[in-house]
Amino acid sequence: MKFSGNFLPFSLYKAHHLQFQVSQTDSTAMAMAFKMATTGMWVTDECKNSFMEMKWKKVHRYIVFKIDEKSRLVTVDKVGGPGESYDDLAASLPTDDCRYAVFDFDFVTVDNCRKSKIFFIAWSPTASRIRAKMLYATSKDGLRRVLDGISYEVQATDPTEMGIDVIKDKAN
Repeated sequence: MKFSGNFLPFSLYKAHHLQFQVSQTDSTAMAMAFKMATTGMWVTDECKNSFMEMKWKKVHRYIVFKIDEKSRLVTVDKVGGPGESYDDLAASLPTDDCRYAVFDFDFVTVDNCRKSKIFFIAWSPTASRIRAKMLYATSKDGLRRVLDGISYEVQATDPTEMGIDVIKDKAN
């Protein structure tokens, strides 16, 4: 590609501008965040680090993420310990607001092999605001790209759409 004058293609300008913007901020969360290209949301290092701890060290059973609309950050809302169950995750999701969650599902196959699969849950209850539903729907793919190693995805608007039976059916 050949460029003349002082003009940069928009994609290069945008990348340069974002790099400058991140390097100029005083906030550690912003400085160590991952940009979600589609919505302008940032995924904090805490999200990725908690996910890696869940995936490799098995110190968490689940993680619930939320979007802070003011700071435009995806942050960790709640972390479930290794002894907690899927019911604890379901109970921790609000009935009137959207959330993302990842759940480490351990099971035994018909061949008597122990396996573990990580589920990504996009929780968007019918009682939540339309703006929140749209924000979470458009930010989902960016978060999924940051959380490498997810096996299955479940989208739910009420608890029956994400019951343990749904998880078991997808895992087998």
